[in-house]
Amino acid sequence: MATINRFEDLEIWQKSRELSLKIFNLANNSFFSKDFRFRDQLKSAAASIMDNIAEGFERSSRLEFINFLSISKGSAGEVKSQLHRALDQKYCSREEFDILYNEYNKLAGNIAGFMGYLNKSDIKGQKFKDRN
Repeated sequence: MATINRFEDLEIWQKSRELSLKIFNLANNSFFSKDFRFRDQLKSAAASIMDNIAEGFERSSRLEFINFLSISKGSAGEVKSQLHRALDQKYCSREEFDILYNEYNKLAGNIAGFMGYLNKSDIKGQKFKDRN
């Protein structure tokens, strides 16, 4: 695997950014217009995924990064749950739900796979590279 120097180069961050935009667009439709709390919660959970990937990366510690990836994966689960609620409230169509749910499910799997890769790595990260 090539060395990544910026979180923006991580595919999981790029995909989470793309999906966050899709969620923001969905949440800005008229069906969400009066359900401010739910709309904001959905947008916050979607944004949390990319933000935690970035924050974990910037910690310069493999173990801290894995922890923040775990939080990101949890936020992906939160978005999937909220998509069910949006479907139940008829804030989105079945087609919108299916597409977004499947994309978030795949993203969660990719985050888990990356966590597995990092768990097997001997690299400590910049923060702890000179410690025993």
